[in-house]
Amino acid sequence: MTITTRASFMSARLCSLVLGTAVFAVAMASAHGQTSYPVKPIRLLVPFPPGGGTDMIARSVAQKITEKTSWNIVVDNRPGAGGNLGVDAAAKAAPDGYTLVMGQTSNLAINPALYKKLPYDPLKDLTPVALVSSSPVLMVSGTGTPFNSIAEVFKVARAKPDVVTVGYAGNGTVAHLAVTQVEQATGVKLRHIPYKGIAQAITDLSGGQIDLFVGSIPSLIGQVRNEKLHPLMVTSKLRAGQLPATPTMAESGSKDFEAITWFGILAPAGTPEAIVQKLNSAINSALSEPDVAERLRSEGGDVLGGSAEAFGKLMQAEVPRWAKIVKDSGASLN
Repeated sequence: MTITTRASFMSARLCSLVLGTAVFAVAMASAHGQTSYPVKPIRLLVPFPPGGGTDMIARSVAQKITEKTSWNIVVDNRPGAGGNLGVDAAAKAAPDGYTLVMGQTSNLAINPALYKKLPYDPLKDLTPVALVSSSPVLMVSGTGTPFNSIAEVFKVARAKPDVVTVGYAGNGTVAHLAVTQVEQATGVKLRHIPYKGIAQAITDLSGGQIDLFVGSIPSLIGQVRNEKLHPLMVTSKLRAGQLPATPTMAESGSKDFEAITWFGILAPAGTPEAIVQKLNSAINSALSEPDVAERLRSEGGDVLGGSAEAFGKLMQAEVPRWAKIVKDSGASLN
């Protein structure tokens, strides 16, 4: 009896020792993996085609991180479904820090309310890593149109509701919802002309087929500088650094008005905190470099950066805010 009990005791101790050693080994391996991260290329998914504003921002940051750390960051464009495909791919990736995504207002804060069936929940399926930049929306007129100021637009639109035409690239985009907010704030009624992309819209604007166009500053600032388009208003609370002469919507009587696109890098939910913080530090370091900051500003953006926690708080506030705006606009996509 004594022998049996002692054998059982020794067996239990041996099992405990083996289990403890195994747990310690796993913990050490995990800690080593996070300390040595990264040991292979990191994919940064961009949910839009190459050459656009989101792609430019992603490549600028990725290149600078590579220069400063020697990490291998590969930008992988995954366009489709208003940015949903690329974000969904990141949400479903392994939470090991080797798949990231450049998200923005549209696919993180607007699409959850816009699409009836979204394959991901941005607040549950993704981990915020760092904000990168933000940019207001810009309203422009063609040089051959009669509008040289936002005051002229509002004057005509009040006198003739639903006559002044305004184009934008896609229903449910920040540009579309910014127009809806402008109408609500001022009481004017514009005639909406949604386009599939910016190219045809600018052609129509230049030819006088539409009166106004609303889009991101990076997509329009080149033609504004070449004096092919006339800037009327930006939708931020403060004037855009690259368009200091262009008034804000807030200056037109709506002091709290703001409709901006923000960009940030996220990882799949469950990514270890040590890896998130290491990525956050690398991103903030890249954004602090003068050449990166200048490039983002030259395209009409403001450099952000900051902690992962701050990015998370922004998303927690922006998702319900844009949900109300989407509901009020009546926009919906399948």
